[in-house]
Amino acid sequence: MTDAIESRPPVNQSIERAARLLGLFTTEEPELSLAQLGAQLGVSRATAHRYATALRNAGLLRMTSSGYSLGPRIIELASTALAGLRVVSIAGPYLGQLVSRVNETAVLSVWDGEAPIVVRVDDNTNRTVRINVRAGSRLTADSAQGKVFRAYPPISDPSLADVVRDGLAFSPSGIEGIGAMAAPVFQADRVVASLALVGTLATIQSAVDSRIADALRVTAGELSAELGG
Repeated sequence: MTDAIESRPPVNQSIERAARLLGLFTTEEPELSLAQLGAQLGVSRATAHRYATALRNAGLLRMTSSGYSLGPRIIELASTALAGLRVVSIAGPYLGQLVSRVNETAVLSVWDGEAPIVVRVDDNTNRTVRINVRAGSRLTADSAQGKVFRAYPPISDPSLADVVRDGLAFSPSGIEGIGAMAAPVFQADRVVASLALVGTLATIQSAVDSRIADALRVTAGELSAELGG
């Protein structure tokens, strides 16, 4: 037992603290002062300043009028990480196919541990009025996409049993008159993404047997099949 413990590589405290510092920023608190960083890390203001300066020089933090926020390099790293997800790299043709079938905006999202993150969007270019969804947007847990992730393991919210039964989730968006319908995308037996259609409530209906619902389920199933789901 002693040999096993001694053979473990030492923890680099500086790297660990830097990672913890970056993890302090959330959508609820996108900006933090130096005093807040020090207090939440449990270090002095001078130590917090040293870490913040190093991360700022690396582009991982930037200074704001009230303190610090995540820097542009974080976006580059996030994009690289997402590109490594197989579902993101192969989903393009499936989104395009779905848009051509129903003429609505198709959106692919992945789960970040707390909420869905939009990673790919295919717009309906033939409509006079287009509904644009920005890649990188963080959706709410109560969105159609959020319901999909929450309905299946590891969360398995019992209040969303109908989502598992129907293979679909529906939710109005935060914009009046706009709604979304989402279906799960599987890799093996795990939900790795949600595929959604976003449009007006007049066309994106909650009926599970509608033409749009059928097209969404079929496309999500085809994408899952390529992933081995």
